[in-house]
Amino acid sequence: MLDNQVGVGLRPTHYPHLLEKPRTGVGWFEAISENYMDSEGRPLEVLQAIRSDYPVALHGVSLSIGLRPDPKDTGGLEAHRRQRSRYLHNLKTLVDRIEPFLVSDHLCWTGVPGGNIHDLLPVPFTGESLEWIVEQLDLVQATLGRTFVLENASSYLTYATSTYTEWDFLVEVVRRSGCRLLLDVNNVYVSARNHGFDARTYLDAIPSEAVAQIHLAGHTDCGTHLFDTHSTRVCDEVWDLFDYVIRRLPEVPVLIEWDDDIPPFAVLEEEAAKAAAICYRHHGESAPLAASAG
Repeated sequence: MLDNQVGVGLRPTHYPHLLEKPRTGVGWFEAISENYMDSEGRPLEVLQAIRSDYPVALHGVSLSIGLRPDPKDTGGLEAHRRQRSRYLHNLKTLVDRIEPFLVSDHLCWTGVPGGNIHDLLPVPFTGESLEWIVEQLDLVQATLGRTFVLENASSYLTYATSTYTEWDFLVEVVRRSGCRLLLDVNNVYVSARNHGFDARTYLDAIPSEAVAQIHLAGHTDCGTHLFDTHSTRVCDEVWDLFDYVIRRLPEVPVLIEWDDDIPPFAVLEEEAAKAAAICYRHHGESAPLAASAG
């Protein structure tokens, strides 16, 4: 259990401020795995300095666990296996070095065998897709030697072939693989608005024991759809959903994500304090604490 369950994303913009070792109102940091996996320079040095003062979680964006090569394409399948093996080796090296309290990535695919377009693309919610993802999770968890955490991604299209709802698919992935979920409340809201389902129905379907972490972030209203930009404050509707779900998740770590148009660190602290106040209202033991980094 973390002393303070609310954290923020570690971003290079804030390195100079954080290296001065200020007292902050956040309890932990989440680092993007790929930013540190192949680096022996300053980024890794900063991450290690932060890790000496705070708990750290690692969050990936390139595992591409939903990418399933055509089994008849032996060349593509072999390229995928090499890419996956190389990626997991590098991730394991970082995990062993940083010793994060949690390691996660997204339920998505991000490119083609041997390549990456760095978009978090949705997977079809089918039995075939389910079997593939569970098989890949078995490999990931065996390689890392720990339970892996999978995040629901926001989406802008659906597959006509899907036979599960997204929430039922996630629950079945957890049941079959033993992984846990990173429940991104903003992503639930964005997808619910884009596809016309009830966000609370989604949240109600997720078992409390399956949730290992929560994400909160801002998005952009493009008129015809919502776009998950992580470029602004959490909106009122997402705060309401967070208030709704956190009441049954008393010790789950909560993260404020902000990846574009990044503001001063004090703004992230304000958002974190708002999340902590909601946690405290439902679970007094989760009161925000001023974490000393000195």
